[in-house]
Order: sequence, then structure tokens, then C-alpha cells
Amino acid sequence: MAAVAGTAAVAGAGAGPDLAVLVGLQAAGKSTFYAQCLSDRYELVSKDLFPRGARNKQARQMRLVAEHLAAGRAVAVDNTNPSPREWGPLVEAAHAHGATATAYWFPPDVPGSLRRNAAREGRDRVPDVGVLATCERLRRPSAADGFDAVHEVRFDGRGGFTVRP
Repeated sequence: MAAVAGTAAVAGAGAGPDLAVLVGLQAAGKSTFYAQCLSDRYELVSKDLFPRGARNKQARQMRLVAEHLAAGRAVAVDNTNPSPREWGPLVEAAHAHGATATAYWFPPDVPGSLRRNAAREGRDRVPDVGVLATCERLRRPSAADGFDAVHEVRFDGRGGFTVRP
């Protein structure tokens, strides 16, 4: 199914609170996908938005997620979230607040991510070794990980995305 900003083509639209966990390499398109397809319905939590020197970013992220879910708001977590170590506590928080947990999986395209990352400037650019290290840890999420739904997200070649189960 094609995802277009402002439509119900993306999971969680019209339902109760949902926690969207974006899973993929740096420069995979996660932030652009959030802006185009989720930003009208989901609050954003991203460690990239915290001050560079902020302490205990994980605890801060979990507190913000819990606050949004407790208030009945859908929330998207835009980080690499490469493995159950990162997404497990998020899934648990969603279910503890009576929300669904939806994974948006961005299959790895290492050359594409490195190319897009190289075009970034300043704080947005990640050293190539960081992208490669994330790739080594990256695992496709599944229902067995506690997700209520898992969707695969790919660029559609026209500046948007294709989302499919």
C-alpha cells in the first residue's frame, strides 16, 4: 500500500494510541517518512532532538514516550532502533499504556544510506563507521518481538514511500 501524508494508508490512523517505532540505518529515510506520513497524527520523540550533551537520553526518551501514551497521544520514536535491546522497552511501554506497538522497518541499503549520509552537514552527519556498526546490529522486527504490526517502508522513487505489511 502506498503511504501518502494525511491519509489512513499508514497503521494507527483512526485507532487508539499507537507507538510507532522506526527501525533502520542512519539516513534510511526515517525522519522524512515521519514528516510525510506520520507527523499529522503522531508526536515525535527522537534522541537526535535532545541537546548533544544531554545525560541519560534513554531515560529521557522513555519518560517522554510514557507521558504521550498516558495522555492518549500516538507517538513515533525516530531513532535507528536496530534490535530488541532498543525496541523492547518501547514495546513494553506501549502495551503497559494500552497502546498498540507498530514497527516501521526500513530494510538496509548500505550504499544508499552512506550516500545520503555523506550529503548531510554538521551534527546530522554520522561517521561511516557508525552506519556500518548499526548495520551489524540491525534486525528486522516481527510480531514475535511483541509488535502488533510490522510494516516495510521503501522509497517509491517519486519522493515518497511505499508501505506494506
